[in-house]
Amino acid sequence: MKYKSQKVAYWFFALCMLLFVLQIVYGFIMGFARIGMDGLHEWIPFNTARAVHTNLLVVWLLTGFMGAAYYIIPEEAQRELVSVKLAYVQLISLALVGVAAIIGYHFNYWEGRKFLEIPRELDFLVVINVLLFLGIILLTLFKGKRQTTTALVLSMGLLFAALLYLPGMIWFDSQVTDSFFRWWVVHLWVEGVWELIMGGILAFLLIKLTGVDREVIEKWLYVIVGLTFLSGILGTGHHYYYIGVNNIWLIVGGVFSALEPLAFFAMAMFAVYMYRKGERNHPNKLALFWTVGASIVSFIGAGLLGFAHTLPQTNLYTHGTLVTAMHGHMAFWGAYAMIVLAIISYALPNLTGRKRYNNFTGNAAFWITNIGMLGMTVAFGVAGVAQVYMERKLKMDFMEVQNEISIHFVVLIIMASLFAAGVIMYIMEFVKYGKPTDEALEPNND
Repeated sequence: MKYKSQKVAYWFFALCMLLFVLQIVYGFIMGFARIGMDGLHEWIPFNTARAVHTNLLVVWLLTGFMGAAYYIIPEEAQRELVSVKLAYVQLISLALVGVAAIIGYHFNYWEGRKFLEIPRELDFLVVINVLLFLGIILLTLFKGKRQTTTALVLSMGLLFAALLYLPGMIWFDSQVTDSFFRWWVVHLWVEGVWELIMGGILAFLLIKLTGVDREVIEKWLYVIVGLTFLSGILGTGHHYYYIGVNNIWLIVGGVFSALEPLAFFAMAMFAVYMYRKGERNHPNKLALFWTVGASIVSFIGAGLLGFAHTLPQTNLYTHGTLVTAMHGHMAFWGAYAMIVLAIISYALPNLTGRKRYNNFTGNAAFWITNIGMLGMTVAFGVAGVAQVYMERKLKMDFMEVQNEISIHFVVLIIMASLFAAGVIMYIMEFVKYGKPTDEALEPNND
């Protein structure tokens, strides 16, 4: 079954592609600044570029998640969205809030809290926007003909993501208290509830692409949800090592951080096992590549590379260095960016009726982006290890170390260019599919 209200998802996907490109642009601005080519400093200083780069990451991924929900929930609930008009209102308001925030950053109008720089006034508009989105999704699900585990896990992740945004809006005079609750947003989003969103999208795609029974896939989903909550919530403690809290967090954070890779390992095993168990005859092999690839790369980036520097014995040296950037780039790419690109690759042929499944450009985009991201991760990793040794062991000055490791950013820019080329190929395919049509969304038109 297909539903005409699913067309809303296309415009969310289009917005997230635009924001993705802008994020890459600001990444290049920072990369060139790190090798001394900082000609834009007067207009876009490094701290502004960093804030825009990281916040665009969050916004484009959330936009992709929303688009995924608008596509998945009607199929899972077996009914149209309760209000298509309100969904478009929510899209437009989300875009306006994002534009206002980016403009504000360039005029130094932001909160001085890392990763939560959005001005306080815009926080309330974000809350209203997300409440509208949740109202549409949850009401559609409630009024639907069925409530599946896949839809419930996806909706639960989106709901918890909204609730956990609220602690970031509370102002504390104490730096320690403020930092303590700030991680309730930053960590519990990316290492907690966003994993539920990823799990929900992953389950939906595997059901559609592999032909494996829904019951089998959704049983695995329960395991992933359990591991996510067990490890992710208390794993927040690895951010508390050096902010002045009780030493108990060294133990709690260390133990549960060591367990966090299990959730991603389970997700990778889940995807690979379902792929091997399935019929493997779905024509959209490209969507399957992105789906299985997301689970494997997320295990490497979020699981293994995260574990590599979150234990207190290691984090004592790697904290606040480029080792974090190494982990962060591959983790976000594998766990969240690739799953958004997977649902887009699956949805576009169904929305537009154009079956551009396995062409050269689409396949090249998959491999080139992943090779580019791997190269960027290695460059960050080598630079980070050198930084740790020179700063923490040799006690060299911070800026002197930055000059010494700048050569690694030349390699980074080369690999980022390769990555950007792959993204451009992906967007070319997105554009070639054209706009969604009612004819493509006629019931039983597969």
